[in-house]
Amino acid sequence: MTVKVNLQTTCMDQGTQGSDEGSKVLDIELSLSKDCAPPSHLDEFPEGGLVAWSTAFGSFLILFCGWGYTTSFGVYEDFYTQHYLTNESSYAISSIGSFNAFLGTAVSLIAGLLYDRGYFYHLVITGSLLQSVSLFMLSFAKPDQYYQVFLTQGLGSGIALGLLYIPSLAVVSHYFKRKRTLVMTFVILGSSLGAIIHPIMLNNILNGRLGFANGVRASAGMVSALLLIACLCMRTRLDPPTIPVNYITAAKKCLRDVPFLFALAGAFLMQIGFYYPLFFLQLDSIQHGVSVKFSFYSLVILNVSSCTGRAASGYIAGFIGVPNMTIIAAISSGLIILGTIGLGSLSSVVILGVLYGASSGVYNAMLAPLMATLAPSPSELGGWMGIFFFVGGLGSLIGTPIAGALLTSDYIWWKPALFAGVTSLAGAVMYIFMGIKIRRNKF
Repeated sequence: MTVKVNLQTTCMDQGTQGSDEGSKVLDIELSLSKDCAPPSHLDEFPEGGLVAWSTAFGSFLILFCGWGYTTSFGVYEDFYTQHYLTNESSYAISSIGSFNAFLGTAVSLIAGLLYDRGYFYHLVITGSLLQSVSLFMLSFAKPDQYYQVFLTQGLGSGIALGLLYIPSLAVVSHYFKRKRTLVMTFVILGSSLGAIIHPIMLNNILNGRLGFANGVRASAGMVSALLLIACLCMRTRLDPPTIPVNYITAAKKCLRDVPFLFALAGAFLMQIGFYYPLFFLQLDSIQHGVSVKFSFYSLVILNVSSCTGRAASGYIAGFIGVPNMTIIAAISSGLIILGTIGLGSLSSVVILGVLYGASSGVYNAMLAPLMATLAPSPSELGGWMGIFFFVGGLGSLIGTPIAGALLTSDYIWWKPALFAGVTSLAGAVMYIFMGIKIRRNKF
């Protein structure tokens, strides 16, 4: 910044013996460094206001229609297995949901890069349109036409989820800093609420008078309307960084950040087992003789508890810290997944659903704040989140298909439960190492 100062001096003209006074104006340019410049109002986070909360609400709706729908795949898993894709194995059917979840995190690598370059609105609008089109196209899939279901629900909806996920979370950091963890927790509650509403709706319409085609169209119509509202609500506040994040540079930086490396390993291992209860709990309870009507609500029980866990996690993390909260949730989730080996009655479905819902809800709620904690600066948050969720997505890609293969057509339930539980606990160990390293770095 340059400031021009006019300095007027009065001097005696020696040639006129003091009779003439002349005025001489000296122009002095003072260059002030940026460090001396007054702070911009953009450096101050509003921590609230109409635009801030409407943006947070829009992000909430995005996750309601995105991850809320993906984590409801257990309904489709049961319906496809028993009615619609009866010629396919559990491995093939579960691959649809796992590929959807994988793309939801893998495409985040690209979405984070584009977000850092200022393409927020392009990502949100494109992702919303693709999610809407994919679900409507799913309604035209014919029975036992596996590739039609895979292309629409696995591929199309998965790419849409990936385009929407990072931008909807990262934009919250434009408005909140002190309240960021709490607001991100509220936003992520959208996926929990979606995972409650969507299973109730889908179980009733897919198995009711509407049937598959009209039922999926009704669901797609609701999702499309909510995504339109979300696009109208969300606004950015900060300009993109002058030098966008370079993923090669960011990856090299990650390799030198030991806590982040442990977090990556923890996310990969944890995601291998994470979706097992979400995809198989409803089918598991039906196969163990629990009434079909009650089994339809097993995922609802799990996700109601997940919603409660996510809501409480933001407050508790303020006291014990985000890394510690992540560790506790990861350990609890792994132990409860192992506990599904003992599922065999209605009461066990309720207990395991409530416990896993709470622990997995806390774990999911902590991932975005954990990245905000580990990332060096907000300008790099999109890149670091993209790398983190991509690696975690690799775990979800292989986890449920392996569980489906271990299950076999004979429904040997202890094998996939043991596999998912052990890998999740291995992920929890990695998070413990992350927490130890963070603590050492502080001292």
